[in-house]
Amino acid sequence: MMGPQHALSGAAAWLTGSWVASTFFDYPQSITTIAIGTAVCAGGALLPDLDMSGKVTHNEGGSTVSRSFGVFSLFVAEVIEKISVGVYTATKLSHDPDRHNGHRTLTHTLPFAALMGFGATWLCTRFGKWAVLGILFVMFGFALRGLFDKWAHKAGWVIVTITSGAAAYGAYLQLPEGRGFPMIGLAVGVGCIVHLFGDIITRAGVPILWPIPTGRKMWRMVGLPDKFAIEAGSKVETTLLRTVFTVIALVAGAGVLATPLLKKFNIDL
Repeated sequence: MMGPQHALSGAAAWLTGSWVASTFFDYPQSITTIAIGTAVCAGGALLPDLDMSGKVTHNEGGSTVSRSFGVFSLFVAEVIEKISVGVYTATKLSHDPDRHNGHRTLTHTLPFAALMGFGATWLCTRFGKWAVLGILFVMFGFALRGLFDKWAHKAGWVIVTITSGAAAYGAYLQLPEGRGFPMIGLAVGVGCIVHLFGDIITRAGVPILWPIPTGRKMWRMVGLPDKFAIEAGSKVETTLLRTVFTVIALVAGAGVLATPLLKKFNIDL
């Protein structure tokens, strides 16, 4: 899928999960934590595509997320892409094809999603304020680039960067005591997993079974059959799926925000 739909699917997934947790497991959240979790999950849902590099020196090309912070994020994407293709080449089996780029390899696996989720939690818990601020800054930047793609394109990466920094600092000030906030790591990990399932429904698929070899392949691309698969960038994705994700996000968001809003205004349920 394309970046905007990935980000929107991440937001929809987090709001739906929050509504389920509140309704069926008695796990309410404040409006602030719901908003932060949703933004972080939307950003996390773009994170795996940081393996698609572009023209760093010209600030062109790359994936949606690679362009979030201009040449800086494009450079990071270039490094991650080279690492990914290196891991692919080092671990591929006899029936895995040769590859010259790392897109949809290492960062499109469950181990990567787990590493990002647990890694974010560990960083926040171990280093506190600066780790939380850094992760929020990056995830908010990704979310802005994905959810508000047209605005971000017109505004440019400098404005996106400034907005992300301001939003991250404002969000940090509103977080409850215990700045580690483990939910940040969970939101990052969930976002990455949502991304994988979004790409599974396309023709190219993802190596979601890695590092478990299947047959003589280590990097088996798992996806829907061509006649059922969605073509990335097609009308089905940009119109139908975007509409579905938007409706899910709005309905789930209304449901999960109802209780804290009523409490805020002292309205009895």
